[in-house]
Amino acid sequence: MATMSTHHDPGPPACSDAPAVSFRDLRMEFRRRRREPLTALDSLTLDVAHGQVFGLLGPNGSGKTTSVNLLCGLLRPTRGTVLCEGIDVRTDVTAVRTHLGVVPQETALYNDLSADENLSFHARLYGVPRDERRGRIDEALELVGLAERRRDRVGTYSGGMQRRLALARALLTEPSVVVLDEPTLGVDVQSRAALWDRVRRIASGGGTVLLTTNYMEEAQALADNLAVLDHGVLVATGTPDELRGRLGRTFIDVRASRPDAAGRLAGLPGVTGVTWHDGVASVAADAAPATTRAVLDWFVERDPDAALVGVRRPDLNDVFLALTGTALRDGGRA
Repeated sequence: MATMSTHHDPGPPACSDAPAVSFRDLRMEFRRRRREPLTALDSLTLDVAHGQVFGLLGPNGSGKTTSVNLLCGLLRPTRGTVLCEGIDVRTDVTAVRTHLGVVPQETALYNDLSADENLSFHARLYGVPRDERRGRIDEALELVGLAERRRDRVGTYSGGMQRRLALARALLTEPSVVVLDEPTLGVDVQSRAALWDRVRRIASGGGTVLLTTNYMEEAQALADNLAVLDHGVLVATGTPDELRGRLGRTFIDVRASRPDAAGRLAGLPGVTGVTWHDGVASVAADAAPATTRAVLDWFVERDPDAALVGVRRPDLNDVFLALTGTALRDGGRA
């Protein structure tokens, strides 16, 4: 299968040493009638280096999509600066968009047109040179595995196929930075695996990918580096392994019926933290067998029905819940 270049030549970046994407002291407030402004982002400072997949994580309403919209020039920040390839989004959004390929949450495809017609329209709209259009369309459809369905109406596509077509559309201009906002939301396992494969190909070809996601498995599988947002504030950055390492060496999972008891467990020797989710207390602790025994005994004394689920290394779900809590979020605007 052909691999499509993720770089074109819209002109050199403003600074060749600049990060691919940079947020500097970024604040975004939304005004509300007769109420205090809603702060979607507060003092966000973050760099995305070239040639990596960077994952932006956070609960619903944490500021992920707001960050993407600011990068794309769809919003103007209350304070701070957004740079893409060293170019200030506020002063030259047209130049910034020559470097960006964006796959939004809503695919916004024309269902009555074929995949080929959708991409042809987009190529003309975004100024892809006439003599390059056919080659770029062919290459993009091949990359996302839709070459054999190119003449079918998009309305007949599954949700996963439409996501892949939206990715092909984003790659037509050969951007240096590809932005994927919740790219596998609502798609099946097979489509998710296919999209992951295409993202890996973009990165292996030297492209930069900014990925927002709520799927920790997706972040673990794809991201070189991660940032976690909560209520518009950056609460952690690092590689997946670095973030997991901050929680301790072992997680002891205990099924119990009293979440109130789990909250008082943190004072036990060897225990560094406790989270509660779906009837299971996940206890971050050292790797000593005596600590595991002490934790289980502690539960059984207070809850006769408590049972050990297992002992494991922490994963990104543990990191996410430890950093952002377990309370449900309604999303809001961010």
